[in-house]
Amino acid sequence: MLIYENILREFQKQKVQYIVIGGIAVNLLGALRSTADLDILLEMSEINIKRALAVLKKNKYCIKQPIDFIKIADSEVREKLIRKKNLRAINFYKEGGFEEVDILIDTPVTFEDAKKDIIWVKGGDVKIPLISIDGLIKMKKKTGRIVDKLDIDALKRIKRLRELG
Repeated sequence: MLIYENILREFQKQKVQYIVIGGIAVNLLGALRSTADLDILLEMSEINIKRALAVLKKNKYCIKQPIDFIKIADSEVREKLIRKKNLRAINFYKEGGFEEVDILIDTPVTFEDAKKDIIWVKGGDVKIPLISIDGLIKMKKKTGRIVDKLDIDALKRIKRLRELG
């Protein structure tokens, strides 16, 4: 299944509140797209961030940026990182591997808003919460990257096909 299935399973086991966004969400919604990292939208309470960090550490992921990840639970700290460091995501990488998990901290769709329209998909024995097609399109419009423009076109086609039944 997914190379990140163990992380997602462990997130659920530890009751981490998260939503999958980015390229993997595009894939799981039905479009073909090459991607290697897992983009996550987290509920930003301190307890949830601690749970997510424990899962990532247990699975041998290291934080790339020199910051105290737990402190991003504080909205003022997040805003400072976004404004002064131009930080949009906290990156965790697996030593000796290519796996990376990005926890996004600056997005046009909040966790609370995305949670209202979660799409659940099954990956192996894991139920995966995905951002809605509309939410993902909104996020991708903000980046201006060519790959995201292609994703938007694919997501719009998928949405039309779903509406047709």
